[in-house]
Amino acid sequence: MDLLNYAFMQRALLAAVLVGLTAPAIGTYLVQRRQAVMGDGIGHVALTGVALGFLLNASPVWLATLVAVLGAVGMELIRSRGRTSGDIALAMLFYGGLAGGVMIINLAPGGSTSNLTSYLFGSITTVSAEDITAVVVLAAFVLAVTLGLRRQLFAVCQDEEFARVTGLPVRLLNLLLAVTAAVTVTVAMRIVGLLLVSAMMVIPVAAAQRVTRGFAATLAVAMGIGVLVSLSGTVATYYIDAPSGATIVLLAIAVFTVLTALSAPLARRRAEAARAAEEVCTRDDVKV
Repeated sequence: MDLLNYAFMQRALLAAVLVGLTAPAIGTYLVQRRQAVMGDGIGHVALTGVALGFLLNASPVWLATLVAVLGAVGMELIRSRGRTSGDIALAMLFYGGLAGGVMIINLAPGGSTSNLTSYLFGSITTVSAEDITAVVVLAAFVLAVTLGLRRQLFAVCQDEEFARVTGLPVRLLNLLLAVTAAVTVTVAMRIVGLLLVSAMMVIPVAAAQRVTRGFAATLAVAMGIGVLVSLSGTVATYYIDAPSGATIVLLAIAVFTVLTALSAPLARRRAEAARAAEEVCTRDDVKV
């Protein structure tokens, strides 16, 4: 494949694999706790960090990570203390982060909102060696948390009260989950883009749920789908000169549609089998 002869494509493909692994990994927990849009809110906050990078002539990836983590922790603290609803906290992240990013980028020397395009929608040609270093480090953290603490995080996402009774540090795990989500956003922003990263956290998980039962199976299949669409979208972007983020998300939606269509007959057969088993049990009870 001629695309492997180019250093920027090698970096883009590596980043795509890491995005495909990390986004669905954290997304599985967010979907479980019905916070599927959390990635959108964090993505808007991260935009402020990117703009600060332009203003201070520093790494946008690391500054976006710092700002996103602070925003995610703030949102989690507000949610857990009940001072306001989670929806209001998310709205503040959405609009405050977006407005702050646009304002700061215009204060930067030679600043223009056009400089944010590759961060908003992803661009394979702009993934630098410095970006790859940051992405690898951050992705390693995300995978260590989401896979290494999967039982504890699942317990917290499934039932916080039960997890607290069993002695788990629920507050700490919730904060860790929020921080991991924020880090995942910055891992994905160079390939998928800040405005589309939430789709990669949710759609592969939703697609996996169509054909799996159980949390572990959903997590594994979602990560597989994430890698498949991320790599396929990045390769397609090279050949058809399309936006990488949009291409990857559309492929993810296509996979979801196909799996939904394939899973419908299976779901009907399972329902019929369940009804038949229930009828057998009812007849046995009547005979007794």
